[in-house]
Amino acid sequence: MDHLDKFDIAILNELQADGRLTNAELAQRVGLSAAPCWRRVRALEESGYIRGYRAEIDRRKVGLGVLAFVRLYAERNNGDITRTLEEALRALPEVVACHYISGTGTFELQVVAQDLDSFSLFAQQRLLNLPNVKDLQTSFSLGEVKAGGALPLSHLGRQAKA
Repeated sequence: MDHLDKFDIAILNELQADGRLTNAELAQRVGLSAAPCWRRVRALEESGYIRGYRAEIDRRKVGLGVLAFVRLYAERNNGDITRTLEEALRALPEVVACHYISGTGTFELQVVAQDLDSFSLFAQQRLLNLPNVKDLQTSFSLGEVKAGGALPLSHLGRQAKA
């Protein structure tokens, strides 16, 4: 699936807003009958536009009151060493997002913890002991303004019309 049309874009928008829609509800919202809508959703999944479905959980309700942004500085940046560090970071459930970044630092992490003490322990015992880690710089979220938002797809609509 190389080209998205207006129905595909509408499906993506609706599923971003509510991933629990039934196929019948989704079909009605996007103006298709059930069978073609189901085929389009499957095609979007198979081609990787839709990577999965999950519940968005309030971290505070499950006792994860701290959200930290950690800039991780690697000692050296070469293929094998960086891949080893990436694998180690993927294995840490406390690291909920990790980006390889430009500028100063190597990775930008989003880390959740119960409280400052548990974050401090995690940083000292786990992050600083990962292979090839030179240093960490941490900032803490003082409040979320926007999180877990849907991707903007309006540019796809313009492409579909062209």
